[in-house]
Amino acid sequence: MSNVRAAHLTRRGILAAGGALGLGAALAACGDDDAKSGSSDKETTAAKSGPWTFKDDRGTTVKLDKVPANIVAFVGVAAALYDYGVSVKGVFGPTRTKAGKADVQAGDMDISKLTVLGNEWGQFNVEKYAALAPDVLITTLFDAAGTLWYVPDESKDKIAKLAPSVGISAYDRQLTVPLQRVWALAESLGADMTASKVTDAKKRFEDASSRLRAAAKAHPDITVMAGSAAQDLFYVSGSNLSVDLEYFKALGVNFVEPSASVLKASGGWYESLSWENVDKYKADIIMMDDRTATIQPADITQATWKKLPAVKAGQVIARSPEPIFSYDKCVAMVENLAKAIETAKKVS
Repeated sequence: MSNVRAAHLTRRGILAAGGALGLGAALAACGDDDAKSGSSDKETTAAKSGPWTFKDDRGTTVKLDKVPANIVAFVGVAAALYDYGVSVKGVFGPTRTKAGKADVQAGDMDISKLTVLGNEWGQFNVEKYAALAPDVLITTLFDAAGTLWYVPDESKDKIAKLAPSVGISAYDRQLTVPLQRVWALAESLGADMTASKVTDAKKRFEDASSRLRAAAKAHPDITVMAGSAAQDLFYVSGSNLSVDLEYFKALGVNFVEPSASVLKASGGWYESLSWENVDKYKADIIMMDDRTATIQPADITQATWKKLPAVKAGQVIARSPEPIFSYDKCVAMVENLAKAIETAKKVS
């Protein structure tokens, strides 16, 4: 995390770093090499003719003469659409790691076939975006104001002039809501939502949710803490505002909760702790931010972390604070938490 630049981030930048998701590690710089765009035969970019209309979560209705073919999207949205058979021309947001591999938020996409307009916070190549002749830009929303995620403030007006935008909200709602919204979006773009791959994934997600509900009911004493690691701070997320935690809480998961007064300083998202105070909360299971901008559990060297009962018991699992909103990608995150609760020892 030598490239962490927390001191220079704007409030929105801190949100991108994790704060908006109840977590707060600053974004590390990543490469921004571009590759030629393309798609495989298995991808079915919408080919329907006729007008296209979609009302997004800002209440904005986008109307086009035909279904968008040249789509540019935030990488996580692009990954979700890919799972439904809809390809994009370009992406922005964490797409490739420093090692050149696909970022966790890129899902199953072949990133070598994508034009990457920006790989980290603040990057968005407007010229390359214009060259793609975009029909629509699609991204997520992480605040009540409907701010387009990863679209830089300094260039948002230029970007807006080139194509209409669609925003899918991931703010203060349960996971199932953006899942349903991306489903509707993919369907409008021509995806076959009756395909067995699609319907099977939805059934697996529903089964996993039932399993998690049963696990939480059977083990109400097992406490779970959502955390994120940065060089100097550890962040504990409140269970409100984040789509995954709100959903898990609704299923009965017993979360560690920072007080409302403490959360207020971050707009309700998280509490920041020094590593010396990382043991403030007692938890049986710790869910850790899996994004590449954060320090992963295996790389945490602080002795106070290693002394935590959940860490000593090996009861640390990954969390995806920015889920890929396809049912296929959300199955594992639900199943992993269910399994962790089913098998956890009471250590707190």
